[in-house]
Amino acid sequence: MYAYWATRNYREAYGVFAVNGILFNHESPRRGATFVTRKVTRAVARIQAGLQDKLYLGNLDAIRDWGYAPEYVEGMWRMLQHHEPQDYVLATNTAYSVKDFVRMAFEHLDLEWEKYVEHDERYERPTEVDALIGDYSKAKKELGWEPQVRTPELVKIMVDADIKLLDDERSGRLVRIDD
Repeated sequence: MYAYWATRNYREAYGVFAVNGILFNHESPRRGATFVTRKVTRAVARIQAGLQDKLYLGNLDAIRDWGYAPEYVEGMWRMLQHHEPQDYVLATNTAYSVKDFVRMAFEHLDLEWEKYVEHDERYERPTEVDALIGDYSKAKKELGWEPQVRTPELVKIMVDADIKLLDDERSGRLVRIDD
């Protein structure tokens, strides 16, 4: 919040071209392995390959607005090209639960998620926000930015990438030999 208000203050008080991009969850195969989306897609790839038996998760009912990171990068670029500095929200304005994400990831490989997913309260957040959903209408109107990749397609992109990464690791294609 400090950075948000500092940005607005410098923009309004000193005429600095500064914008706040309020980006809802933006995901890709490059997402860190400890984030829930990547944890799920990596586990699905490993379960299909017979390298993992279970996936332990916390709150499956949390609702999020997941978008595709490369599209959000384009949105940030558009913010910086606009003639007037303003604040923008980048989101998809769609709502999917963690359970939905898990189900889609397992279904992409014809696996029944209920056989592999177990609850572990260690992954529960003490201050969980039930639903985080954004409204990108200002970015669409003023920047011409609109998300194209929705959560179901994003899930497939991430699962496919983790399958390829696992295949590359297991085949030795990612091994680097220095002379």
